Amino acid sequence: MAEIGKPNKLNGIIDCDVHPIPRKLEELHAYLPSRWHKHYVSFSRPFYNHPHHVLRLDALPEKGGAPGSDPDFLREQLINQFGIDYAILLPIPNITMWPNPTMAADLARAYNQWLADKWLDNNNFDGRFKGSITVAPQDPQAAVREIEHWASHPHMVQVLTDSGSDMNYGHKQFHPIYEACEHFGLPFAIHPTSEGLGINSPASPGYPTTYFEWSTSLTFSVQAHLVSFISEGVFERFPGLKVALVEGGSSWLAPLLWRLDEGWRGLRNEVPWVKKRPSEYVRENVRVTSQPLHSPENKEHLLQIFDMMNAKEVMMYASDYPHWDFDSPIRTFPKMDKDLKNRIFYENAKEFYKLP
Repeated sequence: MAEIGKPNKLNGIIDCDVHPIPRKLEELHAYLPSRWHKHYVSFSRPFYNHPHHVLRLDALPEKGGAPGSDPDFLREQLINQFGIDYAILLPIPNITMWPNPTMAADLARAYNQWLADKWLDNNNFDGRFKGSITVAPQDPQAAVREIEHWASHPHMVQVLTDSGSDMNYGHKQFHPIYEACEHFGLPFAIHPTSEGLGINSPASPGYPTTYFEWSTSLTFSVQAHLVSFISEGVFERFPGLKVALVEGGSSWLAPLLWRLDEGWRGLRNEVPWVKKRPSEYVRENVRVTSQPLHSPENKEHLLQIFDMMNAKEVMMYASDYPHWDFDSPIRTFPKMDKDLKNRIFYENAKEFYKLP
């Protein structure tokens, strides 16, 4: 890729969590059937909103619009400033909160066409923008059709849905989606955003009362889906399926795998379809992104966490641009050896998404 700037002296940087946002509601309504316009009236959640600014104020485009809505400004502030080779784009439509599966499927379709028109087929002269096929798991058949429609697009690199759900994602009703992902060689990405909203269960046993509590609890749903994938035998049924856990943190991974491996040794007769240690499925089929990087005061402890979770194989860098808790590729991480740094910032994602 072009030598725009490599502040970290890395082989390259692939940002696995960048959020494009429509400039205004009407921009998305152009792709959404008119009968849903009166229902889809805001990009924001109805509650659990950031008390100050969920989007970076310095990311407001000079031409107007919300942060993340101008491809040229995003390119200048993220791609060019940090020398990003690829930005994996993940829209945030809160798709799983809607009780009407037909509306949810139409909303997913609208976001996909908007993403292709504004970010992938246009404003993408160098191919640095790579997209995600949004699907509504409320209607697995419609999700499969959406995957089939977009799988051949040269810049679509994964299938995406929210971690907010009323059912853990290992359950059989979602298997047609994973079958399609495996068939087309597309990873399945889960991103937290709509827990406790609409028809979705909260990530915790009860409903949080503040954004602080809600946002802290988001990692719970990501962990629950991972446990479900493993305990329901999804990776045995679909051994070629790859799963990306995006923006769900990562510091929890090692102790969760310890617990899973220990439990499996004593309870494997209950789940005979789980044929190997859960940690092996994670190493072979699952990747986690770095953001939010929950860093202890002692940076050496973070490096120990990286070692315990096998970050060299399973972690991929993510900035979460343009959100308030953006993780800079040159300021967030502790000093690491060159091999570990290049695996996290570049090689793991390059292999996972099969990028040139």
